[in-house]
Amino acid sequence: MKSLYLETVDSTNKWAKEHISALEDTTIVYTFNQTAGRGRLNRTWNNTGADNIYASLVLKPSGKMKEVYSNLTQYLCVVIAEIMEEYNVSPRIKWPNDIKINGKKVSGILAEGVINNNCLEGLVLGFGVNLNTKKEILDKIDQPATSLNLEAGMEIDKEYFLNRVYDRFCLVYDKFIEEGFPLIKEDYIKRAEFLNKHISVKVFDKTIEGFATGLTENGALKIVDKQNREQILLIGDIL
Repeated sequence: MKSLYLETVDSTNKWAKEHISALEDTTIVYTFNQTAGRGRLNRTWNNTGADNIYASLVLKPSGKMKEVYSNLTQYLCVVIAEIMEEYNVSPRIKWPNDIKINGKKVSGILAEGVINNNCLEGLVLGFGVNLNTKKEILDKIDQPATSLNLEAGMEIDKEYFLNRVYDRFCLVYDKFIEEGFPLIKEDYIKRAEFLNKHISVKVFDKTIEGFATGLTENGALKIVDKQNREQILLIGDIL
């Protein structure tokens, strides 16, 4: 594993972006003490203690932005879910890339790009995983949250878990860049918690309600709204 450990840092994503020119493709930057982590839509990612994972994976697939890069978070989401299943739990995916167990969030992913002189210098996939969090800490979070240790009934070796995620991600990373979302579509859908349900999706300042019917070949969400119109959502947050 190509890795860089930081004793403490405000945000692994922020640090990785600031130092991206010195980092190799598929380098993972991680810490067990992140003081100002961020999630999607500018949410805060809570520091749930030193026995959890706060990491960012630096990717440098090419110097030009490609559509498939937007699906890398979904690919990482499937990878993390697969590793969790080794602990006899049943993770479910909330579109596009949150992971829940028994309806409670256990992991989130944030992707950011670094552009210099109109050239893509690299991508940073930040992810947090609650591995060994005490219930009293989770109870203070403003949304239902859980931890793998509580669901699996055992303490999780954080270094081992991180290495498993890294190895599984790198295993078909190059193939995923070539083939895109169709490579993981079946694995993603079988873990999806949101399909074939009536859902509400917040897209910027608008909320769309309807029936989630499926996913496109590029990972977008297909939803039939109240007027029986199919809408394709590339971005949004399921409420």
